[in-house]
Order: sequence, then structure tokens, then C-alpha cells
Amino acid sequence: MLSKDTDSIEGEGKKFNKPGKCRSKPSKTDSSIDCGADADGDQHVQLQGAPSSREEKVSSMKTGLVHVARKMPKNAHAHFILGLMYQRLNQPQKAILAYEKAEEILLRPEVEIDRPEFLSLVQIHHAQCLIIESSSENNSDKELESHELEEIISKLKESIQSDIRQAAVWNTLGFILLKTGRVQSAISVLSSLLAIATENYDCLGNLGIAYLQIGNLESSAKCFQELILKDQNHPAALVNYAALLLCKYASVVAGAGANAAEGALAEQSKAANVAKECLLAAIKADGKSAHIWANLAYAFSISGDHRSSSKCLEKAAKLEPNCMSTRYAVASHRVKEAERSQDASELLSCAGNEMASIIRDGDSSLVELPIAWSGLAMVHKAQHEISAAYESEQNGLAEIEERAVSSLKQAIAEEPDNAVQWHQLGLHSLCARQFKTSQKYLKAAVACDKRCSYAWSNLGVSLQLSEEQSHAEEVYKRALSLATTQEAHTILSNMGILYRHQKKYQLAKAMFTKSLELQPGYAPAFNNLGLVFIAEGLLEEAKYCFEKALESDPLLDAAKSNLIKVATMSNICKGLSSCILKE
Repeated sequence: MLSKDTDSIEGEGKKFNKPGKCRSKPSKTDSSIDCGADADGDQHVQLQGAPSSREEKVSSMKTGLVHVARKMPKNAHAHFILGLMYQRLNQPQKAILAYEKAEEILLRPEVEIDRPEFLSLVQIHHAQCLIIESSSENNSDKELESHELEEIISKLKESIQSDIRQAAVWNTLGFILLKTGRVQSAISVLSSLLAIATENYDCLGNLGIAYLQIGNLESSAKCFQELILKDQNHPAALVNYAALLLCKYASVVAGAGANAAEGALAEQSKAANVAKECLLAAIKADGKSAHIWANLAYAFSISGDHRSSSKCLEKAAKLEPNCMSTRYAVASHRVKEAERSQDASELLSCAGNEMASIIRDGDSSLVELPIAWSGLAMVHKAQHEISAAYESEQNGLAEIEERAVSSLKQAIAEEPDNAVQWHQLGLHSLCARQFKTSQKYLKAAVACDKRCSYAWSNLGVSLQLSEEQSHAEEVYKRALSLATTQEAHTILSNMGILYRHQKKYQLAKAMFTKSLELQPGYAPAFNNLGLVFIAEGLLEEAKYCFEKALESDPLLDAAKSNLIKVATMSNICKGLSSCILKE
């Protein structure tokens, strides 16, 4: 938010909680996803994370299984278990060889090894690995053509009608489509499968993830809720549903002075509590999963329990000290602690070192570098804002500013088509009052994603502050047409400020009133509505608005200043009235 004593125009900031890929990558809410096989080998998706302490056990188990398979060449079960292990380790080529050996044994015309049920299970896993291996050779993210989907779904129905166990293979295909970015195709396959195999929990979970990836939060929530009702101890469902709630209710970040009344935050608080309950239940099932502790930390953080959040992150870091997403979460938490601390330098230094080490030491195949660079920029921006607030810390301010911009530009270099990265750079320039520069970056953001409402909104703010009011109004209207209910109140408030400057007071009041309808207690809207009343000479109404603004947000300095001014003006007016009566 950029504010004077008379105005407060908010620049929106937003964090995206999009599901990541199936490896440890830093993300803002640690809501990345992973794949695995259940006890029967069905593919499913869950939030990622595997304790590094398991590596030695896995290595020992692999050695033992290989030894047994060599010593007992007719033991199909040993080869099958070896194949399962390779499948879990995401080594489909080795798994295929093990499954082929198991099939070869089971197909021999010997009575003692005639096990058709076991053979069918081996063949299902063999098919899964063949699909996985095939997909790794063809990493195209192009959606399937309609005729291709029709053929696949036809074969799917025919296959499952003959053998319901084949559902696992088709679920794997849906998972592969999801993993390779062909989300709509995945939804078609998974929803068709679920219509036939209604009790396939893994399919239901994957469908929930697919809907989450395209932003269909309602359908995603239905999938996870249904899965939890059917299997209340399903850790992946509990964790993914919690991630969805955090994504839906904790992704929009209010700017400084933009707090809402308690009633407006009730829904977010309720969602955070439900997310915590889900994550605590998941921890009971799997207390050694670092990623669950990291997500629980975030749930505590958004509900204001920073102490519990710190403890959860400490637990996550102990369980998996080399996990990039956990380290990112720890560094982000230190930045937030620094913003509340009287002595922020040490916390920010630790956070900066952590972010830099993720970039420097992290495996490039496991780390999302654009997010890592954005994290480092977040540290530099916090250092810049805190230093700029104190006269004693002005030395080196330009250098810190340069580091922040450099990190943001590096994030863009890693992913030039990412609207979020361009928006962050534009927002940084806007906060530095470099309006023309910010407009250049914000225009790049909307060029990358024309439906990015908050980028349009902040472009409107920049145009308004650089006195391009007609263009600002046009851009605000575009932002409003794209905005969600969570975002619209900010845009309406900024449009109200624009109309107030143009002396269109009725329009301005309509915008502020609508903003307050959408977000009751929204402090900047109350503050600016008060300024309209002052312009109309309605001092008591203005005083009421400023008081309501401070009731919602006691730290809104503009409202404090305006309340003092309106009280002074009211006293002067009363004094003048008294003089007139005496005369």
C-alpha cells in the first residue's frame, strides 16, 4: 500500500499455492505433490516428502531382495517385490525387468507355480511401468485430441468390465497425463474411470489434484472430502485437502493497513482450523513426514500462532534437513519473524544465507529456481524496507535495493513467461515509487497472463499515481472484470479514490460502499469514504468512517492523521458558529 495522510491506495500482493511437481521443490506453502504405489501398487498422488533416514534402509532392502532373487530364480514373489521396490524408487526400467522375470516364472507349465491371481497382479504392475517408461520418452505436454480420448475411454470401459483390477493401470495413465501437464486429458480419463470404479480411492485423489491444478477448487474439495469420508485415515487425502484450504483461504495477502474486521476473517480462521485438524490427523498416521509438519507450520502461521509454527518447522527440519522445500519454508518464516522483531538483522541474515544455499547447493532437477530466486528477493526486499524505515540504517540502502532487483530479474530469467515473477518486480518498483518502471514490468505480467487480475489492479494503481487517470480507470475496470470476490474489494476501493480525485463524489461513495459490502471492515475503504464526506462538508460522517477504519486496523496511520484533522476542523467550525451567534 502506498499512502499519504489523505489517501491510501493499496497495491495488492498475492501468493500462489499451486501444486508442484513430484520432487522436493521449494514452494510457498509446501503444497507440492508426489506419486507412489499403495499396498496393491495403485498409483496415487500426495504431498511430497520422504525422510532421508530411509535411504540406508532402502539400500539394504534392495541388496537383500537382489540376493534372494538370484539365489531363488523360481521365486516369482521375490522378483515381484523387487519390481515394486524399483517402481516406488521411480526406476521403471529396472522394475520392468523384475516384473518380466516374475511373469516368466508364473507362465511356466508347472503345477506348483500355477497362480493366475498373482500373475494378473504382476501383469498390472508391469503395464503401469510400461506406461511410466513410455511417458518419460515422450514428455509432450500437449493435450490429447478428442478422438484419442474417445478411443482411450472406450478401451478403458471395455478393459474394466472384463477385469476390475485393470483400474490400477488406467489410474496410472491418468496420473501420467497429470504429471506431464495434460490436465484436461487426465480429468477426462480419471472421471471416466471413477464413474465405473467408484471405490477407487487413488483415482479419486488424483482427480482432486487435477481439479486443484486448473483452479477448480470446488470440484477439488468435493473429491478430497468424499475420499476422507470413505477413508478417514487416508494421509494423502488429509494433507491434500488441507493444502487446498490453505490455497483457497490463505493465498491473498493483505497489504499494510489493509486488515479487515474480525467477522471478515472468520472464514479464513475456520479454514485454517480445519486444515490444522486434517494435518494433525495425517501426522498421527505418518509422524515422520517432514512435509506434513511444514504444512502444519503454515496453518499455524496464518492463524497467528507463530510459536507453534516455529516448533513445527523445527520438527520438519530435523526430520529432513536436506529437503529444499522445508529449508525454503524455514527461511520464509525467519523473514516473517524479522518483520515482527526489534532486531531483524540476524534473522534476515540467516534467511538470506538459507535462500542462497538452496540456489547454490540444491540439485537443479529438484529445485524450482524461479521460486528460489524469488525467495532470496523476498529477503532483500525485507532488508530494504526495514533499513529505509530508520534513518540510522540508510547506509548501503542502494546496494540492498540493487540486490533485490537483481534477484527478481534472475527469477524472471529462469522463467520468462511467468506472470507472477514479472508482477513481483513491478510491485517492487511501485513500492519504490518508480511508476514508469513499474508500468513496464506490470504490462509484461499481463502480457504473460491476460487474466491476472491483481497485475491489472496494480497497473491501475501505478497509472493513477503517475496522473494517468483515464488509463487507470480503464485498467481498473479490466481488473474488476477478472477479479474474484477476495480481490474485488481492493480494486473497488482504489476506483473510489480515483473518482474522489476527479470530484465524482457519488461514484466514489458507490465504490467504497460496494467494497465494504464485499469485505466488511475494510479499513482503507472506510478511510477514503471519510475523505469523501469531508469534501462534502459532512464532518460527523467523516469522523465515524475514520473511527471505523482504526477499529479495523489500529496501525493505519492515514486514518489516525485524518481523524485528528477532522476533529480539529469540527472544533473550528463549532467555534465559528459560537462567534456568529454572539454577534
